[in-house]
Amino acid sequence: MSGAVAGPDGGLRCPWGLATVDYVAYHDTEWGRPVHGDDALYERLCLEAFQSGLSWLTILRKREGFRTAFAGFEIAAVAEFGAADVERLLGDEGIIRNRLKIEATLANAKTLVGWGPGDLDRLIWSHAPGPAGSGRAAPRTTTEIPAVTPESTALAKALKKEGIRFVGPTTAYALMQACGLVNDHLGSCVARDLV
Repeated sequence: MSGAVAGPDGGLRCPWGLATVDYVAYHDTEWGRPVHGDDALYERLCLEAFQSGLSWLTILRKREGFRTAFAGFEIAAVAEFGAADVERLLGDEGIIRNRLKIEATLANAKTLVGWGPGDLDRLIWSHAPGPAGSGRAAPRTTTEIPAVTPESTALAKALKKEGIRFVGPTTAYALMQACGLVNDHLGSCVARDLV
């Protein structure tokens, strides 16, 4: 099913948002709402990278484990992590234990710690297509939602140019959706106008 579906309260929602209890809460209260702040955006960037090739539900269910393992995604704290932390993280069952993704998370913090306050926020949000999803009509079905856009391609390129690892156009678009740079809630979804 690709169109909006009625939830237990009768309200229409994006179909993925009703797949599990975890998704209902995430869909209704978080996905698509604007996220600002360097640490908050760093967390989302890291989680989207860890999700690559996996289900978002897997990441969502391990989110608290990730937060604990990566010092609440405080850039300055993660930038201090070293080789011993990589080994510790590889043994942590509370997260996805992928060496390349773990090393990218640490390398990205080491890069970002040298940026000025708000620089990550400004870089990411400078790629928002504009108010209300850049004039694009609200999607009626999930099949109308792209996986990549010119803006996400440009964002991925800009992040890579600055030394950020493990981010491509698809990951960048997922970040844009999750952090409210675009509004991809279906037109009839109860959460669309709450963003």
